[in-house]
Amino acid sequence: MAEIKAADVSKLRKATGAGMMDCKKALQEADGDFEKAIDVIRKKGQIVASKRADREAGEGTVQAKVKGNFGAIISLNCETDFVAKNENFVAFAKSILDRALEERPRTLDDLRKLKLEDKSVEEKIIEQTGIIGEKLELTYYDYIESAKVIEYNHFGNNLATLVGFNKADVDNQVAKDVAMQVAAMSPVSIDKDDVPEEIIRKEREIGREKALQEGKPESIVDRIAEGMVQKFLKESTLLNQDFTKDSKKTIAQYLKEADKELKVTGFKRFSIK
Repeated sequence: MAEIKAADVSKLRKATGAGMMDCKKALQEADGDFEKAIDVIRKKGQIVASKRADREAGEGTVQAKVKGNFGAIISLNCETDFVAKNENFVAFAKSILDRALEERPRTLDDLRKLKLEDKSVEEKIIEQTGIIGEKLELTYYDYIESAKVIEYNHFGNNLATLVGFNKADVDNQVAKDVAMQVAAMSPVSIDKDDVPEEIIRKEREIGREKALQEGKPESIVDRIAEGMVQKFLKESTLLNQDFTKDSKKTIAQYLKEADKELKVTGFKRFSIK
């Protein structure tokens, strides 16, 4: 059996809202696998929050920016909150992001290889590690190219989003509202048809097992599970989510009111908290 560390238990508790002992038992049952442990807790109905655990942990800064029809997000991590809030550290992260906007690399490794002044980005990070005295790591990079791209940087610089649209003349407030929706509600895809079958299958399995554990008759378990899948799809797909500024309408309805031809072409969201 895998060793269950207190840090893992704490991380699982933060992600699910379940009790410490429930989290420890879930990790033991999942043999230390974090994602499986989340499923164990969900199946037992112990989850008390709809938070999703981001894969990256620790301190740092997440920055998003747009240049023309290209937007990028990066995450530069460090060890302490003190460094994460340091002006020079944040400025360094922004200089890496500016290089990404200039060169438009396709992968994180490509970004690490770009020249930043007289060295590569990766070499500059190592250099700054020596200057700052903490381990620095470029942990995330992604981008969107579209007719219109807008960024949203959340207060505190630990969460950022990008959203692409099919039309360049999108009203800025509408675009910003959608970018903030992505930040607040963390959708898994744009629409129901975009959700990977693997995710739907997992949600259906969770729904079945939860219904069985609650003592529901076998004859209606599949119907209950399907209802839970449909609820998940509404709450977790951007266009079908209730608009955070007006819960009487969905994001799809909000976009249609703004422009009947307006469509979201893609989005990115990253958080280190």
